[in-house]
Amino acid sequence: MPTLFPVKKIGFLLAFSLLASCASENDYTEIIIGTEDQELKTTLVSLSGDLSYYILPNSTDYAKIPADPKNPITEEKVLLGQLLFHETGIGLEGNSETNKETYSCASCHHSAAGFQSGLQQGIGDGGMGYGIAGEARIIDPLYTEAMIDVQPIKSPTVLNSAYQKLMLWNGQFGATSRNIGTEVNWTEGTPKAVNHLGFEGVETQAIAGLSVHRMALDKTFCDTNDYSNLFDQAFPNVANTERYSLIYAGLAIAAYERTLLSTDTNFQNWLKGDFDAMTSDEKKGALLFFGKAKCYQCHNGPALNSEEFYALGMNDLEGPNVHGIIDDVTKKGRGGFTNKPSDNYKFKVPQLYNLTDVQFYGHGGSFTSVKEIIAYKNIATKENNEVSSSDLSGKFAPLHLSDEEVDLIATFIETSLSDKNLNRYVPTSLPTGLCFPNADPTSREDMNCD
Repeated sequence: MPTLFPVKKIGFLLAFSLLASCASENDYTEIIIGTEDQELKTTLVSLSGDLSYYILPNSTDYAKIPADPKNPITEEKVLLGQLLFHETGIGLEGNSETNKETYSCASCHHSAAGFQSGLQQGIGDGGMGYGIAGEARIIDPLYTEAMIDVQPIKSPTVLNSAYQKLMLWNGQFGATSRNIGTEVNWTEGTPKAVNHLGFEGVETQAIAGLSVHRMALDKTFCDTNDYSNLFDQAFPNVANTERYSLIYAGLAIAAYERTLLSTDTNFQNWLKGDFDAMTSDEKKGALLFFGKAKCYQCHNGPALNSEEFYALGMNDLEGPNVHGIIDDVTKKGRGGFTNKPSDNYKFKVPQLYNLTDVQFYGHGGSFTSVKEIIAYKNIATKENNEVSSSDLSGKFAPLHLSDEEVDLIATFIETSLSDKNLNRYVPTSLPTGLCFPNADPTSREDMNCD
């Protein structure tokens, strides 16, 4: 006997009222939801205990958003962090005078690309141009390979990062969770030393990233550009001598990043009771995702991610458009951080929302579509010859899915998990008045920004 659910739509309510007017007071009428809806609901409840397990909180419901106890989320911090995240004016440590004040955190993590880079390899200082979604950013010809700030690995999204205790593909940022016991690897003089501040991954990455990506600010900058009052409101209990610094700028950015949640998607709306939010094919794809394909074993919870690291034999960054040297430490993933051979070639399980905002997937961007990466996992044949079979995860095994089933899972991920209004998290302007996410002449022309 299928479960019965009250229907809230006006048409059904009218029909219910007409039926009720002819019924006795002991009669009870409800609408039966579709078979696919019932099956999906049953499946999700069996895995998690309740549908609410998968629901992302509202971005302003700070009490429900996972936060670092040492950095509670407040409205004042989020506002400051939103501005600083997009602020090209703090790009003050560029390797060329002409490139200063032209890049920001959002250069490699912007809304049009699902808060990741629109390129296979993100470019901060040393880049020029934007295009439509960051896809047209190129190396400034005045920069040599040694001068540019490029990512040696695909830029991970900060979307739904509230559900990550550790950050980066190798999980090197964060002083809690699975990084307890890795203190010997928090090398002084490197960004990993920021772990000694004791924050979780989102905060640690935000603080470390500001210095790594050549940004700076101080009291003079804040006074000149109307940021002082914003810092005062966000951190009223911090001494003036410490408040206007990259550490507190990073904490504000982290608070903002934790509110970047893909709440307006077909799947999220279905979870909240709108059973028409997903099409039949999307529901079939979800049933496969949480059933036969066992995607849920690695991708679960509100962000459909996990804190686990797996070796799946994917290629590293490669190709004619890749800049810089991809060193062995980066290639070894988690093992490059922990120095444990058993961790070699393992990379963190990513979240799955808004993947189609870019066309590069995997830590090296070696896949160009969601379907392609699902097909790779389905066949389970490694593409990276540097990864031995003994290094591969036991979960990397053939799934025996048909082509139609692969298509349906891709439909669920591409369509059901896509939030089309991430621009709601972007400020309308900056205190400095500069363009963003980039402010170089080519980007300004691309974005029509004067």
